[in-house]
Amino acid sequence: MRTPDEVEAAREGKDGLRARCKELRARRSAAERAATDSAIAARLFDLTAFQAARVIAPYLSFGTEVETRAIIERAWAAGKTVALPRCVPGTRAMRWYAVTSLAGLARGPRGVLEPAEDPARELDLSARADALAVVPGLAFDARGFRLGYGGGYFDAFLSSFRGTSVGLCREAQLVESLRALGAVDAHDVPVGLVVTEARVLAPAQPAQIRDMRGIRGIRDE
Repeated sequence: MRTPDEVEAAREGKDGLRARCKELRARRSAAERAATDSAIAARLFDLTAFQAARVIAPYLSFGTEVETRAIIERAWAAGKTVALPRCVPGTRAMRWYAVTSLAGLARGPRGVLEPAEDPARELDLSARADALAVVPGLAFDARGFRLGYGGGYFDAFLSSFRGTSVGLCREAQLVESLRALGAVDAHDVPVGLVVTEARVLAPAQPAQIRDMRGIRGIRDE
């Protein structure tokens, strides 16, 4: 049975949920976000998947998203290749380019900093089982589904990606079931792991999904 929060969220639809998540995220102070994001990064660094990956492919954080610059710096320090995405206008495709500095990035059509188009630095991540992709989201659930921004770029990427995908999420944006909220479509692709400041979830493990039953909809904390 749906909780009252889930019933209300389902009425809102995806756009309403996105607006609600952005509002909740913006309510947290910069200091709170910094502390939370530092804990999330520490849990990510402890993952065997992160340590073993030769390529780290993160989103470049924007606004109040979980910060990824420390993740990028850590990957460089460990001698890993860092690849950042560039959206292809008029499509749902992203191209990934190896970068050795954040200097020289320019804002793309969605307002996010992107690397320059450079065939010599382009990487085909779909063929890289040794890559770890760090995926953004406004909310994640116990099965690895995410509420994105509506562009479909990461879902298209994940549909052919064979490496490890990790969603970064603050606990306040973690829900039991996005499907119950009417926020999962046929083209949505779940991530392999979800990392919060408090835990690491492997959505394929049923026991962890059962442990999430106490989580209500998108919580107003």
